[in-house]
Amino acid sequence: MAFHAIPAPAVDKESLQEFIEALSDHAPSVERDIARLKNTPGERELVASLFRSIHNIKGDAALCKVDLGVAIAHPIETVLARFRNGEIALSEILAEAILLAIDRLELAVQALAADQALDGLRVPALIAGLERLAEFAGTDLDGEACALIEAVTGFRPAAAASLLARGRASSQSVISNRSKSQAIDDLRFFRTLAHQLEARSLLFKGRTTRLLRMALETNQMMDKAIDPMQLEAAVYMHDIGMMFLPESAWLKIEPMSAEGKQILQTHPTYAAGILSRMEPWSEAAEMVAQHHEMPDGRGYPLGTHSDEICHGAKILAIVDAFEAVMLKHINRGKNRSVLRAIAEINACDTQFSPDWIAPFNRVIRRTVEA
Repeated sequence: MAFHAIPAPAVDKESLQEFIEALSDHAPSVERDIARLKNTPGERELVASLFRSIHNIKGDAALCKVDLGVAIAHPIETVLARFRNGEIALSEILAEAILLAIDRLELAVQALAADQALDGLRVPALIAGLERLAEFAGTDLDGEACALIEAVTGFRPAAAASLLARGRASSQSVISNRSKSQAIDDLRFFRTLAHQLEARSLLFKGRTTRLLRMALETNQMMDKAIDPMQLEAAVYMHDIGMMFLPESAWLKIEPMSAEGKQILQTHPTYAAGILSRMEPWSEAAEMVAQHHEMPDGRGYPLGTHSDEICHGAKILAIVDAFEAVMLKHINRGKNRSVLRAIAEINACDTQFSPDWIAPFNRVIRRTVEA
């Protein structure tokens, strides 16, 4: 049975939630087994475990009447059956396509649970691509997997993809009423604070460097539309407010309570308050204050809408979210590839400014295709 259109969403929200919970149990196993199979491709127990996880996802989807889950899991199961029977190899590109499909399924059911549209997730392209993989009888299966990934993410895979390279862009602007040397001293101090924040968790190691690189290169794509020094200060300071909150509110891996979320949402105001009291850094203060606002007004702390959000905050929101996705679920051993992370960011079409998503995509594309 082919699914070339988005299957009808589940009507029963309780059943949908049951499937979401089951999927959150199975997805880490899929990730873990695929990672291990890269090292021991002939390990029969791992092959059986991977097949069983996908089979269970399909079974749970059918039981909970989540047709979308069946539509995505069924062709993956067929591909894995062919792999188990020795008909095909589980290459790195094919594995990436499977992991991308599971990621997209997680995003899709979460969107359904929140009554959000699936338009930005490119689900029909995903399902059609998975069905072609399941039925593919030619010799270039990797080429078909590449086509699927490109259709869903907009990017063509490359083996050398990595956003974890270290480096910094240089600042050339002069801040009014302030000498360049004084401004550089301030930036050095802000960077020291950012490194103090990084030291609170091993997961944060190198985070500041990665965020700075992506933010400055995205700004460069738009001919430095934003003062690079102000943007650099905002990158360093945007999460410093976390250090004023109880560590239990942000240094934890368990699901956050409603009260914890409310506490966490105060963090932009602390660092913005510090910067706003330093006259030369008022632009950076505005970026920090608004970096969790969203174009549709659903962000925090003020619910500011798109035309009121400064451009620096829009860049900061994108790069901060990209970094968060790369670390998402790391406590359960689920590492995100660059392609899967950028696919998730692009799927959140109401969360980020489209004016800045485009140049950010070019930064990622340049890195991926290098």
